[in-house]
Amino acid sequence: MFVTFEGIEGCGKTTQIERFADTLKRRGIPLVTTFEPGGTRIGNDIRRILLDARNEDLTPLTELILYAADRAQHIEEVIKPALNRGKWVICDRFVDATLAYQGVARAQDLRLIQILNEKTTRGICPDMTFLLDCPVEIGLERATKRNEAPSHQGQDRFERETLNFHSKVRKGYLDLASEDKERFVIIDASLSEDEMEKEIFEHIEPHLRRGSVP
Repeated sequence: MFVTFEGIEGCGKTTQIERFADTLKRRGIPLVTTFEPGGTRIGNDIRRILLDARNEDLTPLTELILYAADRAQHIEEVIKPALNRGKWVICDRFVDATLAYQGVARAQDLRLIQILNEKTTRGICPDMTFLLDCPVEIGLERATKRNEAPSHQGQDRFERETLNFHSKVRKGYLDLASEDKERFVIIDASLSEDEMEKEIFEHIEPHLRRGSVP
């Protein structure tokens, strides 16, 4: 099973993915946790370029193509092999992030994004996507605190964008969720971490009972 987590900056994806993966592991489910951009050696180099706050002159088209390159490597090196081995794959961001960030917020050609996604994913699509949704102001406040850590300093190019940019990203995500209600599950990311974790697992529990475990 392929599960993705999406949301604006500071929505709490990293924490919830860690909790989600730990619960699945305790159930004896073989899995791989990964993320975009990054997830591979080459992808991590691309990630540094994309998130580096010094790269203010990175054009929207260049940004889009770099994300596509990262995904192509990620699919071939991590996601596809893991799924072929019968493992669950839990991924922090995937194609929906490209549509929300580069498509809606950056106003890039949606048809071009669709073509790039089709080529890079090789037909692989998430079985379920958790959209952790919260007001932009809450997310950015959390992200700002997170970026005070030495490991995050200088890697905040997106957090430095305007409120209008992040509002467009949030709207893009909510529109995607509205268009694909069977795949998306919207989680109120203003809830406590424990409440979010409980709600997320309530949605995955039926899949375990139906024998979706590899």
